[in-house]
Amino acid sequence: MGAAEVLTDPSSLYESNYMGKGDLSDTDMVITVRNTLASVQNGESYRYDELVKTMQATKNSDHEAQLVTALKALSASVAYLDIIHHEKLLCLVFRMSLWDLKPHVIDALVALLISLAVTTGKYLDPCLNMLVRHFLPPDWVVKRLSQHRVMKQKMEVLSRVHEALLKICILFPRAPSRILDMLPNGKTNNVTVLLVVEIFVENLLKLENSLMGQDDGSKIFMMVMERLRDMDLEIDWDYIPQDDSSRGMFDMELEDEVEDNMKEGDELPVGSLTSDGNVVFESLDKLMVLSFDHLESCKLAGRLDQVFEKLFEAFEKFILDIDKIKVSQFLMFYACSLDPENCGVKFASKLMDIFLFSNKPTTRQVSPSLLWMSAMAYLASYLARGKFLLVSYVASILKRLVDECADYCRTCNDDINSDANQIFYSGCQAIMYVLCFRMRSILAVPFFRSELIPLESILMHKLNPLKECLPWVVAEFLKQAKAGGLFVVSDSFIFDKLLESELSGGSKRLDAFFPFDPCLLKSSNSFISRNFIYWSMVRPTYDKDDDDEEDAEIIVNGDEESGEEEEDDVDHVIDKMSITPKHSFMNEMERDRLLKMPSLIRPSISPQSF
Repeated sequence: MGAAEVLTDPSSLYESNYMGKGDLSDTDMVITVRNTLASVQNGESYRYDELVKTMQATKNSDHEAQLVTALKALSASVAYLDIIHHEKLLCLVFRMSLWDLKPHVIDALVALLISLAVTTGKYLDPCLNMLVRHFLPPDWVVKRLSQHRVMKQKMEVLSRVHEALLKICILFPRAPSRILDMLPNGKTNNVTVLLVVEIFVENLLKLENSLMGQDDGSKIFMMVMERLRDMDLEIDWDYIPQDDSSRGMFDMELEDEVEDNMKEGDELPVGSLTSDGNVVFESLDKLMVLSFDHLESCKLAGRLDQVFEKLFEAFEKFILDIDKIKVSQFLMFYACSLDPENCGVKFASKLMDIFLFSNKPTTRQVSPSLLWMSAMAYLASYLARGKFLLVSYVASILKRLVDECADYCRTCNDDINSDANQIFYSGCQAIMYVLCFRMRSILAVPFFRSELIPLESILMHKLNPLKECLPWVVAEFLKQAKAGGLFVVSDSFIFDKLLESELSGGSKRLDAFFPFDPCLLKSSNSFISRNFIYWSMVRPTYDKDDDDEEDAEIIVNGDEESGEEEEDDVDHVIDKMSITPKHSFMNEMERDRLLKMPSLIRPSISPQSF
């Protein structure tokens, strides 16, 4: 009986066909085994010893038929087993290896394990342990995987293990949480342990895609996200090229290697974490790809919107407040890219809500201000990098942020050094960071530009956010703001002096953490890059070295015939906006400009322009 049958009729697990449809000798064997098990408690051990010998004959083909019959009979006699009187027999069962058995013997043993696990629950843990143990093939299998016969055997064994776990989890809801506890403890930088984690996560995602996902989907995503986080934290920052604070704003996004052998249209090599052969990097990359594939299947099944709520719950618990997380947060980014209208909007709204309700009490153990500032860092990075987000939606979120910061300026006390101001500074930095990527497209629409008018007074407030925010963000923002004429009374900004003194900074400088900087894992990045805005794709407002044929023009409403009556129809304006490619490494001036750009965000060069 396959997993598909169990999903449609779980009660079939209890049917008598698990004994097999053999002759009467099978029925006789069931009676004999039950009597044998009962006789042990009366001090009679002869027949019990014979049964134990039969169970030991796993590698004796002459006794194979007897072993199968005994296993089937035990499956129908689980209620007669006693953990004390039959300890020797149970130990033999749990020590068996599916790798040593033929397929029909495996089927009989797996049926016994399922019966043991779900009948009373007393044997759940040893049954799950026995199955999970098979996730890691023995050495002789690993060394011979190139042989077709061994590869076939591997598939036969693991498919039965997955099927058995699925059946047990359906019939025993406590099983998924127990499986997680059975993974090896300690560091996950051992190849064998990582293999267990990979197959374990794969199995969990398969369970989530079944009926299990309806009831325990949140729990499963919690397990997956926690495992991704743990592996993510195993990655030492020493393996990752570090930022040089003396360099310009986004210089680190463009690798120095671009000077060598770069061809037009090539992507810059992402700072691949697998370059040193670190097994943690490789395993995490595989798990991220598995998770991406799972989200795609949810999208095709029409249940991504439902899954997203569970995914965000897991993200909020395990990822949001972790400083310097490197890769696992991209699970949220990819889910949003698959469904921008629903998941994409929900993600930004949920992050915004965390920030707006920052005055509400929280039960989390982390500092509340850290949580709120992390939410703002995620929001800024997401709005800046999500190619799938409409400009109109980005502008609407920016308006909410500007309004909140303006309200804070009006109501704040006179204590300029207050820690409470950090939340305000994080909001200001988020606005400036997003505008570094979106300034040209935002200013192209008069309605969007008008909504940013209060920003000038916010940045000139006595709290001095320009001094407290990251200097490379402030520098790029001011440079584009000046070139784009963002401020109505631009003379109030002494741009040049600000730029000269920007590196002095404040006493409580915000962290340089934007979680959706380019993904550093090669395979994972192949899923992300298609919907990701790299700095090389951004056309700043100060980019004036335009050639007629290579220029990337933003045309609102098609041409100058657009009427005033259409200015209020923001969506119509955006629908008419076209963006054509400009950046090319065939253009030496453009190449030099990209090489000099600020760098904390190492991605790839794309021929597309924003």
